[in-house]
Amino acid sequence: MSQAVVIKSNKYGINLVLDKTMPFRELLVAIKEKFLESEKFFKDAKMAISFEGRELTQEEEYQIIETITENTSISIICIVDNDESHADLVKQQIDAYYDSVSGREGEFYRGTLRSGQVLESVSSVVIVGDVNPGAKIISQGNIVVLGALKGNAYAGAAGDSNCFIVALEMDPIQIQIGDILAKSPDHKKMKPRRLRRKEKTPVTPEAQIAVAKGGNIYIEPVTRGSLNDYTR
Repeated sequence: MSQAVVIKSNKYGINLVLDKTMPFRELLVAIKEKFLESEKFFKDAKMAISFEGRELTQEEEYQIIETITENTSISIICIVDNDESHADLVKQQIDAYYDSVSGREGEFYRGTLRSGQVLESVSSVVIVGDVNPGAKIISQGNIVVLGALKGNAYAGAAGDSNCFIVALEMDPIQIQIGDILAKSPDHKKMKPRRLRRKEKTPVTPEAQIAVAKGGNIYIEPVTRGSLNDYTR
């Protein structure tokens, strides 16, 4: 009988191969048991995770991550899509983040920021989850959202306009980098400085980076070239 859960290592973390027929609740128990058995191999590790063998909803993915992180010392920093083009963008973001905080302290926050919540950091920060409308991130360094950014984000809060904001899905109400403020054109209550952005992919949102240039904030797709430019 094949195993319900198989853990495979890769460059960025682990790939979880899951039984496609087992009821999901039973699968969660099997995942918990598997990771408890493997705890000594992954102690205090920070890693990305991908899934194989079974179609999962976003909610099911989050439940799997919660099962792992609540029962072990592992920190899951992001979910890597098995679609190669999307996965490459995520991997680039992980590399860019580590480069951006090289020699400095960086922080991780795991979970969704909900309306009314404010996360403040004196360094660069990675949010492993979504930032909902009404939530706010204030960072003196860079901001990387491994999820959807739909609230407010303020990078370079100490006045550094060379900071950047990256999100897997970039749809903020308002963003600020240094002293440059911009608001999404989808929200009309406040007249901001110009926010220029490329068209979002209609089917799958693409990872995007926001930077300050010439007194404006520009949002553009994440590419290896753009990451090299902004993370030096």
